[in-house]
Amino acid sequence: MHAVCDSGGGTAVRATLHSNAEIFAANRASGRIALSVAASGDVTRRTRVHEDGSLRVRFPNAGADALEAVIVNTGGGMTGGDRLKVEIVLGEGASLIAGTAAAEKIYRSTGPDAEMNVRLNVGAGAKLSWLPQETILFDRARLSRRIDVDLAESATLLMAEAVVFGRSAMGEAMREGFFADRWRLRRGGRLIYADSARLDGAIADKLGQAAVTAGGIAIASVLIAPGGDDTLAAVRALADRFAGEVGISAWNGIAVARLCAKDGLRLRHDLIALLAALGVSVPRLWLQ
Repeated sequence: MHAVCDSGGGTAVRATLHSNAEIFAANRASGRIALSVAASGDVTRRTRVHEDGSLRVRFPNAGADALEAVIVNTGGGMTGGDRLKVEIVLGEGASLIAGTAAAEKIYRSTGPDAEMNVRLNVGAGAKLSWLPQETILFDRARLSRRIDVDLAESATLLMAEAVVFGRSAMGEAMREGFFADRWRLRRGGRLIYADSARLDGAIADKLGQAAVTAGGIAIASVLIAPGGDDTLAAVRALADRFAGEVGISAWNGIAVARLCAKDGLRLRHDLIALLAALGVSVPRLWLQ
């Protein structure tokens, strides 16, 4: 509400009315990272870094052959109506390990979805490891996530995404909410992998069903391209070491592993073991 004086010396009061939707939108967070890297001899260097809103990116090992990028959400999490976008482009022959500084927390929403969009473009002979820490959903959280990947014919990708429904160690459960996850992978412009998941409403009840997770609250997908029989053998050799359930399949030149565990700690144990079997060391921030 704004007070203004009229020409006669009196005071006229003019009310500026805002709808609840306008007020809500004005208080929502947004962030965007646009990162491009290129090979310079045997070393990968940044060629473009754009940061906007609540997202930042840092490079703890800028002198290493495989550049490491750590994405930081200065907002400390997301809630309904927040929007984050990450765009990463690798030039020919570049090598990048990208992840997050901490688990991404998705808090309760009063209605709108939090939106997370990731676009990865990996050029000829380039190698990308996309290894963010877990996404943790709190009770009544709503998250819509989309991941689009474009690979050149000779590019290499390792991608791991984990989701935890509630923090059991803190006595917290995600009973209700919404989670939609859409992945699309193209190689040479041709779609070779499409995956969509959706949980809505009474999520805890649905996770309790045997055909879903049989009570597991922590899930992950690992995508390896190219991937084949060697990848399958390396992961299956660890079958007796996993704390939860792990399965892996290969087709169409890619391999996909699915993980499910009773809590986030067990899931992280299994993810680290699986990645080690593939010859990948997790970012140091995973271990702190």
